[in-house]
Amino acid sequence: MQFLNGQDYIQQVSIDCVIFGYQKKQLKVLVPKLALKGDFSSLPGGFILQNESIDQAARRILQARTGLKDIYLEQFRVFGDLGRNNMPFFEQIVGLNQEQQGAESFNRKELEWITRRFISIGYYALVDIHQVVPQKSEIDQSIEWYTINELPSLIMDHNQIVDNALQSLRLSLDQKLIGFTLLPEIFTMKDLQELYETIYDKPFARNNFQKKMLELDVLDRLEKKFTGAANKAPYLYRFRK
Repeated sequence: MQFLNGQDYIQQVSIDCVIFGYQKKQLKVLVPKLALKGDFSSLPGGFILQNESIDQAARRILQARTGLKDIYLEQFRVFGDLGRNNMPFFEQIVGLNQEQQGAESFNRKELEWITRRFISIGYYALVDIHQVVPQKSEIDQSIEWYTINELPSLIMDHNQIVDNALQSLRLSLDQKLIGFTLLPEIFTMKDLQELYETIYDKPFARNNFQKKMLELDVLDRLEKKFTGAANKAPYLYRFRK
């Protein structure tokens, strides 16, 4: 296992990314699991190189995990509780994996910088889930989509970070019209309503929702989507960028 050189990165600052996708009326989060003994799942994250901006680091991390370059990205909160450090997590990994990995795999001096208190900058990303090919890192056993209500127990405060990302997404959904990035380029009004209902976890009256969306004047209406049923063909829409 090749360790990161702490001198290459800004010390004690990290980035954690909540990658949201949407599929079959479910809001999902991309979660990697470490290829180590023990159940260690986390958010995709990383460190900031000395020669890059914070946003550049976040985009680099996201591209490495999704294979996509053009991603909607939002910085939503900084996490910096006094007790926020990696030492308990590190000690647990060492205790469970020392015999399997060998002492050289966990050189404490080499990894000391990672065990300090870290301030983490939280980002959330919105992606068309059908375009993403999840990418494992060299230390991952797997990387999979989980529905937001069925997330595994994540390391440190990562479950709290997901909760905060969802709250921020809900607050910005109407103001910034960012929900469209979770849908395919062409969709029906029903598709859009189901997305909103999934994110807010509540139903909306169909007529009121459609009126609200059309009054925003951000949709182009296309030809109808014929399904074979009489008078049942819904219009197709596209977000006007």
